[in-house]
Amino acid sequence: MKDAIAQAEAQPHLKRAFGMKECVTITVGTVIGVGLFTTGGNIVGQMGPQVVLATLVAMLVSIFPALMYGEMGAALPYAGGTYQYASLGLGRPFGMLAGWNFIISLVAVTGGESLAFSYYLKTVFLAFGVELPIPDAVIAAIALAIFTITNVRGVKITGRLQNAFMFFFWGVALIWFLTMIPNVSLPHFVQAPDFLGQTDGMGFIACVAIIWWCFAGFETCCAMGEEIKYPHINIPRALILSPFIIFAVNALFQWFLVGIAPTESLAAIAESSAPYAEGMMTAGILGLPLALLAAGIAFGGDFSTLNASIAVPPRYLFTMARDGAMPRVFAKVHPKYETPFVSIIVLGAGSILLVCTNTLDYIASLSLFADLFYYIIGICAAIGLRVRYPEMNRPFKVRGLMAGGIVSAVIYAIMMTQLESDAMITGAIWCVAGLVIFFICQSIYGKSEIVIPDKAPAEPEPEERAKMDREFKLWTVISIAAALIALLLYALPLAIA
Repeated sequence: MKDAIAQAEAQPHLKRAFGMKECVTITVGTVIGVGLFTTGGNIVGQMGPQVVLATLVAMLVSIFPALMYGEMGAALPYAGGTYQYASLGLGRPFGMLAGWNFIISLVAVTGGESLAFSYYLKTVFLAFGVELPIPDAVIAAIALAIFTITNVRGVKITGRLQNAFMFFFWGVALIWFLTMIPNVSLPHFVQAPDFLGQTDGMGFIACVAIIWWCFAGFETCCAMGEEIKYPHINIPRALILSPFIIFAVNALFQWFLVGIAPTESLAAIAESSAPYAEGMMTAGILGLPLALLAAGIAFGGDFSTLNASIAVPPRYLFTMARDGAMPRVFAKVHPKYETPFVSIIVLGAGSILLVCTNTLDYIASLSLFADLFYYIIGICAAIGLRVRYPEMNRPFKVRGLMAGGIVSAVIYAIMMTQLESDAMITGAIWCVAGLVIFFICQSIYGKSEIVIPDKAPAEPEPEERAKMDREFKLWTVISIAAALIALLLYALPLAIA
């Protein structure tokens, strides 16, 4: 064990620079973007006001897994998140599959997000009657290249940009909400077209799966555990909050889309690449309000997701390479910026290649397969860690983990049955390719040992702890209040009908 600890200490390490605020904005920023404003918005066109039920179910099936990740992230605050948890709890091949699927999931999200940015950037100009004559893939590739460079240049820049993008998004969203209130028609919530009642049980599950994609990534901060200060405190707190914040943002935007868009336009929204812009344009809302929405989505929601989804997957690839599960070149750390620059550049280039396909629906399906499979492994890893390492120091411990984990894994497996066959086939091929690379690298580099922390983590000074507690209470009040307001808004039209 001493040799393993010495070996671990000699390996390249990342710098701890993130607090709880960055944990929340990185985590939430990863998911508030392409899902909500593209495929998630399409579900509004399919379900109308009933979309809140699918969104509520998506939140409920995310809460317990988020708590499980809070337990694992607090006990094992490493870069690579589920890769590390599954390697310890289930065995290295499962850890590799978890990390491998996480990477392709967020690479797909990155590609889809950059295309979504292109759609909404063009809408900013279209709001004033100007059409940009630039292909979507070109705009998307430029955005990806810029964020790849900023991520190479350091984690502090990444964190500052993430905070700026998220607070810009929330500020613009609040202004847009207030300006759109006069345009909301409450009868839209009680007078839906006949086709909205035709969704059967399995169709509802399929809609929940797509909406759940808007929640996938709720544990993103775990992947950056090696760069988070006091991770045993900050990681669980971020994961307690993230499902509620994601629900509130999704439900509020969906409420306005249902209220603004004429009911006869819902079919067009279900097929649109930019459903929120489509809803406003069919309602005749153009000019500054449309430009405000598009700018908030493009430069707030899309940019926050691009920044986070380019930052996080390289930490998985870096950790896997450092452990000898992937080629060691991906474990190189920049001598000046202390970032896994080779991994960042390679995955950024992969995202650029993916956007050249210009197929957002396929990208979404591939990402959803990888997400669900990855989370099933992560949930099973939490159970495996309890069985294999019952005495592990767990600063945050979840009650009922065994039963709740089994139920969560079954729910996610059921959602996987609703995916397109092309995504399932591509995902399976991706898994086989990853296992081949893994076993080749293991034969070359040998097996490294994952060191479990054998001492309690360092605690913040009392003054700093008090400041952290105040910050968490404020975030908690805001998150719960926002979720309750969203639910009350859907109940309002029914109460006054």
